Amino acid sequence: MSVDPAISPRSGHTSGLKIPGHLGVIMDGNGRWATARGKPRTEGHVAGVRALRRLVELCIRYGVAHLTVFSFSSENWSRPHEEISFIFALLRRFVATDLESLMSNNVKVRIIGLREGLDPSLCRLIDDVERRTADNTGLNLIVAFNYGGKADIVQATRQIAAEVAAGRLAPSAITEDTINRALYTSGIPDPDVIVRTSGEQRVSNFLLWQGAYAELIFVEENWPDFDENSFLRVLEAYSARDRRFGGVGTFKR
Repeated sequence: MSVDPAISPRSGHTSGLKIPGHLGVIMDGNGRWATARGKPRTEGHVAGVRALRRLVELCIRYGVAHLTVFSFSSENWSRPHEEISFIFALLRRFVATDLESLMSNNVKVRIIGLREGLDPSLCRLIDDVERRTADNTGLNLIVAFNYGGKADIVQATRQIAAEVAAGRLAPSAITEDTINRALYTSGIPDPDVIVRTSGEQRVSNFLLWQGAYAELIFVEENWPDFDENSFLRVLEAYSARDRRFGGVGTFKR
């Protein structure tokens, strides 16, 4: 990934578009992309990494402040062992080859999800990329890895319960903000829009608490085919939404 800071969004395509402050993406369809081309599923994951690089570049160019991508869910452990090993190796390769580019483009990386059970060398790699990009002030890239929305809420609940048990927090003092601070995404604003590729229309345990008021946009392309045209269609769809957050909003009835 190499992004020229002078590059601007494609001419004529940003007029009237709202840019989400936080974009969440469920990167679905790598396997189907590969199968449709007679390739092994692993080739789909390689193509998916290329699509992720494109999306990071697009978010930088169009001014998205936060990008959260669902790279490996806590349910993905049921996949074949060989595929899981390949995905983990791909993550290592992505970090190793892209870290300097992420640094030069001022991208801050945060990896959320359960660390228990991961190979210690992978945990060290995650810690290293977070540490080295911690002071960057550009795009915040949040990678949901070994992540599940229900597990996120469970671990937050345990933290809060421990505070209550220790007498440091009264049950009556628990608020939504208390829970927000205990989630993996503490300090990160809730997503404005969540996109899922491959035509599937479900959130699959992704940012369940945080996405309560996110706009949901489902696109037909498999993840490796997601490009700038796809991205612009997402922005157009998001810009057309009337975000009411439980209120009346623009279109009164």
